[in-house]
Amino acid sequence: MPVERDYYEILSIERTANGDEIKRAYRRMAMKWHPDRNPGDPKAETEFKVCAEAYEVLSDSQRKALYDQYGHAGLRQAPGHDFSRMRPDDIFSIFNDIFGGGGGGGSRGGRRGPVRGYDLETSIEIELIDVLNGKDVEVAFTRRDGCNTCDGSGAKAGTKPIKCPTCGGSGQVAQQGLGGMFRMVTTCPNCRGRGMVITEFCAECRGNGRVPKKRNLNVKIPAGISHGQVIRVANEGEPPPPEADPAGKGPRGDLHVVVAVNDHEVFERVEDDLITTRDISFSLAALGGTTVIETLDGKVTLEIPHGTPHGEVLTVEGSGLPHLRSPKVRGDLRVSICIEVPNKITAAQRELLEQFAKTQPNPDEELRPAGKGVWKKIKDTISGS
Repeated sequence: MPVERDYYEILSIERTANGDEIKRAYRRMAMKWHPDRNPGDPKAETEFKVCAEAYEVLSDSQRKALYDQYGHAGLRQAPGHDFSRMRPDDIFSIFNDIFGGGGGGGSRGGRRGPVRGYDLETSIEIELIDVLNGKDVEVAFTRRDGCNTCDGSGAKAGTKPIKCPTCGGSGQVAQQGLGGMFRMVTTCPNCRGRGMVITEFCAECRGNGRVPKKRNLNVKIPAGISHGQVIRVANEGEPPPPEADPAGKGPRGDLHVVVAVNDHEVFERVEDDLITTRDISFSLAALGGTTVIETLDGKVTLEIPHGTPHGEVLTVEGSGLPHLRSPKVRGDLRVSICIEVPNKITAAQRELLEQFAKTQPNPDEELRPAGKGVWKKIKDTISGS
């Protein structure tokens, strides 16, 4: 029996991926293996098909649950497409249904109106300070654009594509069913739906009509953006496929920029709030006073109430991160107080501490067990605020 491949591995995602991550992964892998981008490559057609199969299962909550629990065996009785029997055109139809015709397909899906080009995806890294202030980032990516040498036709200079002799230029062929009772229309296998065939290929694009071109683009990262969020830059994807638009002048796809926010060495982020810790002395915790702490905006003075226990969470209002949709509204900075115990003390300090210990009502009373962890306590504080 053939080995059945893992759907998560096919889409290069973790088993914890959510619906949006699964969809983005499918779009990325389907564009990589799209037969229009890999003409004449049987492996690409196979991979394109298994990507669609993986997406169909993992995007359906019930089928995903069966697969997660029982693997491929759990899907035997579950309804779904039989991808082993599906033609490439059927897969294109699924692809176009998901992405609204973006990502090519030419006339494969039978859609009317202009065909939209492929969407692209890239990623960038920013720092936490960029979430506070926003930032303009230069994004470098590669997209396939019309070949300048042949103006997107794919034909050698001085020649032109000719009408496909198989389909007569229609891009489709008809086959008679059993007994001649019905007729089935499919995409022409010779021209793959283009209606035209190239007799002599352009040396630059080798008949594809498209060549990879590097592009640099300035993208504005808004303040308050979260890790993993996507910025859509309209019309910066690829042009329609050559069979639909040889000149590449039709509506382009979009560019999707996935934002990754790097970890900060001092602050941890929880939604729009920031978390940090501050070491203070026992005397400051007992007597109260002030201490200077760092925020993303700079240094501020923090009031320490007298009798502050270890692990207490103090709040500096408005020193967190801006809300994405309301940048003037900011979260808070949560400061977990850590009481620092000196490992070296002078004789005079020891004498004072011994005198203090004698004044305690129950100096030998066993300490209570430690409570919640510091970070959990802070997060509980935020969720309850």
